[in-house]
Amino acid sequence: MGRMKKEYLEKIYAGWLGKIIGIRLGAPVEGWTYEKIKNIYGELDGYPVDYRDFAADDDSNGPLFFLRALEDGEEGFKLSSQAVGDALLNYAPYEHGFFWWGGYGGSTEHTAYLNLRAGIPAPRSGSVEQNGHAAAEQIGGQIFIDTWGLVCPGNPGLAADYAAKASAVTHGGNGVYGGVFVAACIAAAFDESSVRKIIEHGLSYIPPDCEYTRAVRAVMAYYDRNPGDWRECFQYIFENFGYDRYPGVCHIIPNSAVMILALLYGEGDFSKTITICTRCGWDTDCNAGNVGAIMGVVCGLEGIDYRKWRAPVNDFLVCSSVMGSMNIMDIPYGAAYIAKLAWAIAGEDLIEPWKGIVSNRIDSCHFEYPGSTHAIRVRFSSKTLKPAVSLLNTNETAFSGSRSLKLLLSDLPPGERAFVYKKTYYRAADFYDSRYDPSFSPLLYPGQTVRGCAFTPEKSAAVRLYVHNADTDEIIEGEKTVLEPGKWAALRFTIPRLEAGLIDEAGFIFEKDGLQWGEFTAYIDDLAFEGKPDYTVDFSRTVMDVWHPLHREVTQFSRLNGLWYLDSGAAHLSCAGFGEVYTGRHDWEDYTASFTLTPLTGEDHRVIVRAQGASRSYAAGFAGGGKFRLYKNEKGWRTLAEIAFGWEAGKTYRITVRAQGPALAVSVDGNALLSRADDDAPYLRGAIGLSVQNGSHCACHAISVC
Repeated sequence: MGRMKKEYLEKIYAGWLGKIIGIRLGAPVEGWTYEKIKNIYGELDGYPVDYRDFAADDDSNGPLFFLRALEDGEEGFKLSSQAVGDALLNYAPYEHGFFWWGGYGGSTEHTAYLNLRAGIPAPRSGSVEQNGHAAAEQIGGQIFIDTWGLVCPGNPGLAADYAAKASAVTHGGNGVYGGVFVAACIAAAFDESSVRKIIEHGLSYIPPDCEYTRAVRAVMAYYDRNPGDWRECFQYIFENFGYDRYPGVCHIIPNSAVMILALLYGEGDFSKTITICTRCGWDTDCNAGNVGAIMGVVCGLEGIDYRKWRAPVNDFLVCSSVMGSMNIMDIPYGAAYIAKLAWAIAGEDLIEPWKGIVSNRIDSCHFEYPGSTHAIRVRFSSKTLKPAVSLLNTNETAFSGSRSLKLLLSDLPPGERAFVYKKTYYRAADFYDSRYDPSFSPLLYPGQTVRGCAFTPEKSAAVRLYVHNADTDEIIEGEKTVLEPGKWAALRFTIPRLEAGLIDEAGFIFEKDGLQWGEFTAYIDDLAFEGKPDYTVDFSRTVMDVWHPLHREVTQFSRLNGLWYLDSGAAHLSCAGFGEVYTGRHDWEDYTASFTLTPLTGEDHRVIVRAQGASRSYAAGFAGGGKFRLYKNEKGWRTLAEIAFGWEAGKTYRITVRAQGPALAVSVDGNALLSRADDDAPYLRGAIGLSVQNGSHCACHAISVC
């Protein structure tokens, strides 16, 4: 029998959910003092802001994308600091989004990022020796670390080892010790319910004489002497471990002391712990996120109040990496990805249905986690109609696995239609603010297939799959199926090819023509997307999505670097050093992409395929000296093949790249130019995009993918 326990699956989800809840709770009051929070919110005991949709946050970006170093880096789930550094360079946009870009020496992460780009290897990139104590010992060493504990359930030693290497990419000294401590606490919490013992587990992996240990032990000792009032303990922390005693913008020690206070005075209760932590002030989203992850694992889903904490979140999460399709990621997806890695690291097979989920449909809406909703929403064909509606995760019935999502409606008028759907694209208007400047590429494209299952227990009803084309505000519907009461129906719908189609929602339409529904119950399960895309991006019909004057996005694209804008019916990309943009899904496999491109100035204009981030992709395009080249980006571009080609600035060309397995074939205006099979660790999936280098500027008029 293996070491991995079935209950770890649910605890991973609870821990990741607890992290997101803590971030959302603390984000509106981040940087506030204890007094300011108390004066404005009193005894803060719930989310201070009712977000329409909560934009991205650095505290969730880092944990998800740094973890990908385990897959992108060395084989056998070995981890080096350099592999995590490579993940940082691959997934973070250049000096925007993802985390705080406060300048070299001001922001610890910004400093380490520029060190890495300059060729300074990890862990020197984040070390005290390179950056000094003030920069190296800020809070980031522990706020990005939770997933290293979640991916090592019941194995705090391995979590500590992973966390030490990951934290050292951007931090040093106590910055690393904080990361090790938090990760070890989370891993230990899978098998230990005593908060005091969990803290001791964490301390056992860091030096007993370091400042981090001194602060933790001091708060523990104060609690032992004065267990009654956490406010008195905070006053003690303020006087002895406050911001005034440590250098930099947001030092790790004051905030770690607040976390220990919350863990101890929270007395094992999830709500009490995260609210006390937030009421103390300082770096509230970071601190509440860390203790939320620990207590999520300790308390499990049953210990997290659903109506108070989970329902407002609705499993929703977006990120702000450089890969737009990876930025729409619900909480069950993140938990399933962590579980997939956790079981693989342990050398064990997941049980069904989880083995099938993580292997074949990891981003589907499967509802197997108790209480999960996958951010499913409900709306009606009449925008003014507001019938009573609820969505409930249930084990009453399921098409596969053991759980599904239950839809309860009341008083739906004749002819009205209920849309039960997943958002597959977001715009600025969907969000309360522009936290960490997210950008998106759709999850679903014309040409692909939508699958889903529906069930009604008593009353027959018509159901069909559908998608919404945001460019035309058109509902595109699949065939109607009349549900037979008590019998699940498996539905499929292939989206037709669309010119300038942007799919921003997909799901089910329930309807019952000519009859009053009264109360109505239905269930859905296994909503998933598959197949090859078949569509065109026409930049003459594309618009800019304006979040604020400094955050403007070309719809459907994410940007690594460079100037990227629309003008005269074309999208323009220019740069001083380099510029790159991406669209499409990160997991597309074989496809053909055609780009109508005009090189304007400079000598380096490329189209990108199989993009897996900023430093993993292929490109083909015009080069200096009358050359056309095929490139591979392996933490830097290298030429795979080249041919003489007398291209001209100002002339428009159609560059087509066919990616089939490891083979790439390139043509220009229908004439075959280059082909090459990459047999050296080929990239077999990825998105598409554009690249300019060395001060070049190009215009792209259209892109088609099939």
